[in-house]
Amino acid sequence: MSDDKRASASRPAGILPDRAQPHDPAVERAVLAAMLRDPDSCVNTVIEHFRDPEVFYSHVHREIFQVIIDLYNDPDQTVDLVSVAHRLRTLNKLDAVGGEVFLAELDGAISTTVNIEAWCLILRKYYILRKMIDVCSESLLKCYDSDADAGRLVEEIETDIFNVRSQEETSSIVEICDKIEDEFHMLWDIYEGKVEVGIPTGYAQLDSYTGGLKPGEMFVLAARPSIGKTSLALNVIRNLALPTRSPRPRRVAFFSLEMTAEQIARRLLCTEAGLSESVFWNKTFQASELTRLTGAVAAFKKAKIFIDPTGGITIAELRAKARRLKMKENIDVIVIDYLQLMHADGRVDSRQQEVAEISGGIKKLAKDLKVPVLVLAQLNREVDKTAGAGARPKLAHLRESGTIEQDADIVTFLHRNREDAKEVSSPNQSVEAEWIIEKNRNGRTGNLKLLFFPSRMEFLPAAPYSEEDCPK
Repeated sequence: MSDDKRASASRPAGILPDRAQPHDPAVERAVLAAMLRDPDSCVNTVIEHFRDPEVFYSHVHREIFQVIIDLYNDPDQTVDLVSVAHRLRTLNKLDAVGGEVFLAELDGAISTTVNIEAWCLILRKYYILRKMIDVCSESLLKCYDSDADAGRLVEEIETDIFNVRSQEETSSIVEICDKIEDEFHMLWDIYEGKVEVGIPTGYAQLDSYTGGLKPGEMFVLAARPSIGKTSLALNVIRNLALPTRSPRPRRVAFFSLEMTAEQIARRLLCTEAGLSESVFWNKTFQASELTRLTGAVAAFKKAKIFIDPTGGITIAELRAKARRLKMKENIDVIVIDYLQLMHADGRVDSRQQEVAEISGGIKKLAKDLKVPVLVLAQLNREVDKTAGAGARPKLAHLRESGTIEQDADIVTFLHRNREDAKEVSSPNQSVEAEWIIEKNRNGRTGNLKLLFFPSRMEFLPAAPYSEEDCPK
């Protein structure tokens, strides 16, 4: 058997034979020639488009590119043929790139630098295609590993592809005069109600402070254990997704690390029906309440709520699943319950470092998908020990990491006295609670009064007045 046939037989099916990947040597030489001819202008233009030498297919062009960049960043050096040749000779690479003759030919490769932007775009396109080839080839090889975890492998491949896609996006500097008039019109449209600032949560006073859940923002809801942060998050989800509660129902992805999908469905159903789950297992459910229950079922049948109950999910897994939901279902909001139950992707030195990595990953997810992320967080139990059960939470009480405060656009706390709920016996009996806006990057901070109905796990806005304020 010939060597070619033997290599073909050993190669897994689906792997393309070795061949030159997408590239254009003439364009690569043109970019390098422009950098040599007009470094003050062209080197900056090239750096804006790419810094990685891998953008060049030829290893010779990569070496020359790196030397030009190094010289340009050295305030004591200039970029020209002589300095580039000298640096390559010092590194013992001049002969490897073709010597001074090749550099001289390179300098004469173009007659003008006016097309440098277009050349950079061409090189970037080929670079992205080569990266996709590498990812797909590596993915095929991984798929032939019979010991690989299929679910984890799919998530890794999705992450790799998304990373390549994100490399394709570049942002450019804009002058304020090009944007100021557009933003004036945007603000006026917001004022007239033509444009929505953020997604309404169903809690009008909260929205007046925050503008709602805004795309790209990380909104933290933190509380001590057993205060009701999951219930409040489910109340918000219900307000977002149900056609009966919102004129424009939203698609919500709920990543629950603490409860099963069945538990969440029951909780939502009973809260919407105004019933306690206990009426079913203690046999006190009344036939007259069936209409409310079936009405709640009908409402949720029309809702788009996607639940992922994976426990101990990693930030990479969450990103992969969220991106998939964004592409397939065009989700509007992501809710995570809760941050400290997640795990980082690799080994970390401390739990604080792990939580910091998770928090940064959540913020990046919000920006990448351009959706708001409502993430629940646990407060330190030390709050109860040192200040008592009625202590008001503060930013310093965020458990295990101060980076949550740094990454989040909005940090809020749910606060109430746990002891009050023990005295509640009637479904219509409530206790007082507060929703504290402690950090708001783009707005005001303040406190919202809520009423919590423990029997049906529902938080409602409290009236802005008491009976004593009413006229006699």
